[in-house]
Amino acid sequence: MPPIPKLFTNWDVLVVDDEPDSLEVATRMLKLAGANVFTAENGRDGLEVARQKRPRFILSDLSMPVMDGWQMLEQLKRNPATADIPVIALTAHTMPGDRERAMAAGFHNHIAKPLDPPKLVQQLANILMDIPDIAALIGKI
Repeated sequence: MPPIPKLFTNWDVLVVDDEPDSLEVATRMLKLAGANVFTAENGRDGLEVARQKRPRFILSDLSMPVMDGWQMLEQLKRNPATADIPVIALTAHTMPGDRERAMAAGFHNHIAKPLDPPKLVQQLANILMDIPDIAALIGKI
């Protein structure tokens, strides 16, 4: 595996997923990219972590027990303190229209599962480059 660029050094990032393998892959790759990673296994816990930590961005599965990613996103967007945090959907739902549906709901973008560890950090960087404040930070690396 090629070296992972340190694109997210000292960034707080939240990963919300009930699937242990996806949670581990995303956490490991983000840590290799320099991020401080917080995790949650459902949307309710993810919402609480997001409120406490105010991460730079959130990766969230869509289908989870207790509270799904759709509901968590809705709650995040309702709260002025968390409304501006980009949330990227992690999902195995990759049928035509799924990405558009996620983005119409307010997700910043969509990454398909299963995750591709060597490509994940670059995928995230590419997705986040259209957010001016984040693009400026990535561009300094």
